[in-house]
Amino acid sequence: MTRKRATLTEVAKRAGVSIATVSNVFSGRKPVNDELKKRVEKAAKELSFQIDRAASQLKSGKARVVGVLVPDLDDTFFTSLISRIEVMALKDSYDVIVASSRDDKQLEESRLQTLLGWRPSGIIAVPCSDIVPAVLAREVAHIPTVLVDRVITQSAVADTVTIDNFEAGEIAGRYLVEMGHKDIVLAASSLDIAPIRERVRGAVSIIHKMSGREPTAIELGSNAERGAEIFAHWLERHPLPSAVFALTNVTTLAALTALARQRVDIPEQVSIIGFDDYTWMSARKTALTAIRQPVDEIARLAWERLQIRIGGDVSEPHPSILNTSLKVRESTRRLADPSRGEGLKPAEEQPGETIDNAAKERPNRIH
Repeated sequence: MTRKRATLTEVAKRAGVSIATVSNVFSGRKPVNDELKKRVEKAAKELSFQIDRAASQLKSGKARVVGVLVPDLDDTFFTSLISRIEVMALKDSYDVIVASSRDDKQLEESRLQTLLGWRPSGIIAVPCSDIVPAVLAREVAHIPTVLVDRVITQSAVADTVTIDNFEAGEIAGRYLVEMGHKDIVLAASSLDIAPIRERVRGAVSIIHKMSGREPTAIELGSNAERGAEIFAHWLERHPLPSAVFALTNVTTLAALTALARQRVDIPEQVSIIGFDDYTWMSARKTALTAIRQPVDEIARLAWERLQIRIGGDVSEPHPSILNTSLKVRESTRRLADPSRGEGLKPAEEQPGETIDNAAKERPNRIH
């Protein structure tokens, strides 16, 4: 026999409080002191009480829910972003509904339609392409929206939170040239994505300016295994480069896998710079030098901008652009230079050092 669901009235009776107090505890509409909140939560747990979100939505016209859309849940950057947003949402008494477009524009539209069906308080979206999905562009005027990462800031229809991708490419490119590298490969995911194009553009610009050479850009896609196959195929048909700069954490893994399959030693034969600097990058025998994105700050700003919009702000779209830095570890080495000595590294380039070229050359760009 199916047990009848507990009601707000039953929870209130067991906790010895009013129905309004129980409602405020679970809706977050009004503050409730800690002692009463604990009593309500204890009673709810004992009664296996669950909030009826659909009923709440019908009464209020809008759920205390935020939708988060990302291109791929297999990508550590996106799952890290979601995790941080969930923490802030919980603190502010919001639920989070997560959807993935699987890097497919049609699926993206479908997922957004589903999220919008909840009548959420707001949307945080990472589009799967440079173009903001039509269904979202139509709703921006009605639903608070923040776009993150894969957006062209200049033409954005909503608030944006991005990194300075051109500068990120410059930082890695400059470091490799200063270490004596000229034959450099850029392991990109897709050049159809604006941030990737900007990282390539930044790296190509500084490498050409400093060395007179042009790096080679290879598209490896957004799947690490498939990317490894593509890069391994390329390595079989071309001379080994002296350095690889991988432009995402997925292409970092793809490049490492391909080099391992070719039995290429890092950094003795090839130096490598990764992207995003996750724990696994330093949990290796040869820890990776990597461009570090400020994922905590990206999530914080996205949530703050969303809360400002939910609060009623209707000003023009606001861009927030953050800087990256370079974490130097053992996966990059200086090429032989008779004028300096084999393998010599200046003090500022010792493994473990974080080099923030952006901070040296320009003020921090957080808007």
